[in-house]
Amino acid sequence: MTGKTIAVLPFYNEAPTLGKVISEVLKYVDFLVAVNDGSTDDWQSKIPKDERIFLVHHSENLGKGAALNTGFKKALELNPGYIVTIDADLQHPPEFIPPLLERLNNCDFVVGNRMKDIKGMPFARKLSNTITSFLLSLKTGVKIEDSQCGFRAFKAFVIPIISTKTADFTAESEMLIKAARSKIKICFVDIPTIYGNDNSKMKNIEAIWGFIKVLVK
Repeated sequence: MTGKTIAVLPFYNEAPTLGKVISEVLKYVDFLVAVNDGSTDDWQSKIPKDERIFLVHHSENLGKGAALNTGFKKALELNPGYIVTIDADLQHPPEFIPPLLERLNNCDFVVGNRMKDIKGMPFARKLSNTITSFLLSLKTGVKIEDSQCGFRAFKAFVIPIISTKTADFTAESEMLIKAARSKIKICFVDIPTIYGNDNSKMKNIEAIWGFIKVLVK
């Protein structure tokens, strides 16, 4: 693989885990773009002092899709070969960044797949993910194994093609639809399911309803 790897890390009130995630991610990438999506907690004290970190801000909480778009814009300014997205709540193990990047040798867009290890996934999340992944597979004609996982890797050329105006969590489903329509090769890599207390900001009913709206566009 040639070219820089940039991680895009959107965060909103993730102070308890933010510093650890950033430190771990930097072991596997060249630069990291951290997108503060209007956080009101003590996030400032959690950002390590490292010249490889680029910090961008939203003055208010705009949603994950908006944060990803802001992060992608900054990342592309750094002329990367590859871009990785990862959440800031420790539900995505950074040590799986290399397997995702390795899969890009044969694919253009790689998604972490937690559905092979669902014993740690809350039932409501498992149900919503199963439903949305099934419907998205029908929509795209591509077998979508985990539609809701935000742990992803891309060849940089893919990003402008799949950019979305959707501001919330459903942006990640819209990216898959746009990629499939553009014949971008989508692949999956199995990753562990890590949920803890499942304090995710994505609500299951809202996710399904938002997904349906994206599906019928």
